[in-house]
Amino acid sequence: MNPDLDKLHPYPFEKLATLKSGITPEAGIDHIALSIGEPKHKAPEFVLENLSQQLHGVSAYPLTKGIPGLRQAITEWLTRRFNLPSDSLNHEQHVIPVNGTREALFAFAQAVIDRNANPLIVMPNPFYQIYEGAAYLSGAEPFYINTTADNNYLPDFDSVSDETWQRCQLLYICSPGNPTGAVIDKATLKKLISLAEKFDFIIASDECYSEIYFDEANPPVGLLDAAAGMGNTDYSRCVVFHSLSKRSNLPGLRSGFVAGDKDILNKFLKYRTYHGCAMPLHHQQASIKAWQDESHVEENRRIYQEKFTDVLKIISPVMDVKKPDASFYLWAKTPGSDQDFARDIFARQNMTVLPGSYLSREAHGINPGSQHVRMALVASYDECIEAAHRIRQFLGN
Repeated sequence: MNPDLDKLHPYPFEKLATLKSGITPEAGIDHIALSIGEPKHKAPEFVLENLSQQLHGVSAYPLTKGIPGLRQAITEWLTRRFNLPSDSLNHEQHVIPVNGTREALFAFAQAVIDRNANPLIVMPNPFYQIYEGAAYLSGAEPFYINTTADNNYLPDFDSVSDETWQRCQLLYICSPGNPTGAVIDKATLKKLISLAEKFDFIIASDECYSEIYFDEANPPVGLLDAAAGMGNTDYSRCVVFHSLSKRSNLPGLRSGFVAGDKDILNKFLKYRTYHGCAMPLHHQQASIKAWQDESHVEENRRIYQEKFTDVLKIISPVMDVKKPDASFYLWAKTPGSDQDFARDIFARQNMTVLPGSYLSREAHGINPGSQHVRMALVASYDECIEAAHRIRQFLGN
């Protein structure tokens, strides 16, 4: 067996199941899950209709590179959404469809890391668990940059030494962040690109929450946007990851893409050809329709805006929490242990939230996720409001 498998931590939801084991919540109230970031808003009907019309696609093997129509739709969406130069992206060179960002973020490290060069993979802390697992199984060592309230829950990149950057082969960033919802600004992204050029590492920017934000006039910036703004229209060392899961409420479609540096993607495509992970043809056809439409995405944001506004009115007087820059998470401080909070609110209010310490590691003397819980406002409006009242009652008692 691969000995690196022994380095993997239990997944956060495994830890959560253990924490709740043996507890029987008080009777008479339905369970509300705020722990998993699985969108529950209605999937767009026109996508589902197209999916059903394309089922004949199961009779053919799909290409790993994806069909030209999907790559073209993605290229047009990226160019439009991030105001990229119109001729800077070529759908034949700069885009690869993937089965959701999770598998692509993991596989990417396996393709780009040189395990013989004492590699580091740098990542935010707390983080999406896939980054750490990808590091260990690629033969790299993870290096954690803490995100705390003192730095507005953004990674303190200035705290990283030149020696660390010198060993870095891959930097994972997540903006808007999971679990904090913090957005990295364009100036910082440009600084990271300059560091990548100086120290010769790759930036993998997980942007799967980029379409859930609260100010229609100020959407989150992206890595390719920042690169183009500094004249890097080859997108050298820059690769972004996007998905329809959150944007279009289609987590089960497993449809996303990677885009950026054509030389890196050419090598990644070679890896994926052997990996055997081509997206089913009918999923590709339906994805075209989703990337071409913005009205359902705007409605999705409106629903989240309403939930965040009304939930925060209820819980802000009793809990240290504020609206994030973007995403659908609340990253709330707990009055004591985050694990105690999660266990007790499950027992007394039949609610599940995720302890922040399960999403982070002890690093540089602290666990930055401790005394926080992540709450995903993905359920219906009524369930989220009910959950807010239960939190207020729980803390009031």
